[in-house]
Amino acid sequence: MNSKLKSAFYLFFPLLVGGIVSLLIMNSIDYNTLNRPPLSPPSILFPIAWSIIYLLMGISYYLFKKRHPEDTFIESFVYYSQLFINALWSIIFFLFKMRFFAIIWIIFLDVVVIYMLYLFYRKEKISFYLNIPYLIWILFATYLTIGIYLLN
Repeated sequence: MNSKLKSAFYLFFPLLVGGIVSLLIMNSIDYNTLNRPPLSPPSILFPIAWSIIYLLMGISYYLFKKRHPEDTFIESFVYYSQLFINALWSIIFFLFKMRFFAIIWIIFLDVVVIYMLYLFYRKEKISFYLNIPYLIWILFATYLTIGIYLLN
């Protein structure tokens, strides 16, 4: 793969994954019909927030790979794993409506993302900082997931 194509892949792959998941779950999203905990944002905020987060995630990984093209197997494995875990959460929560399992799954995502941030912090601080909004958002999503489960 040439370097421009690799760069584009690193930058936009998270957006692509998010877009595919959105297409898969769009007819199953029942957020507005659920009892939600305090501080629950309006549904219009989610695609905006996720687009920004996915773009920051892509930029962070692009910068990481650009500055560390050498042996980064662990970091790459954890990065792609958390992206996959993230994508599956939406399917578990909205498509399958397995709300309790979604709590377990998102806590697993929280742990993997924290580990990814630790790995990024060791080698590329900007990649770490670019993912702080992601961590905050998924911790908030954890609160929402637990709240929705308990209220419904």
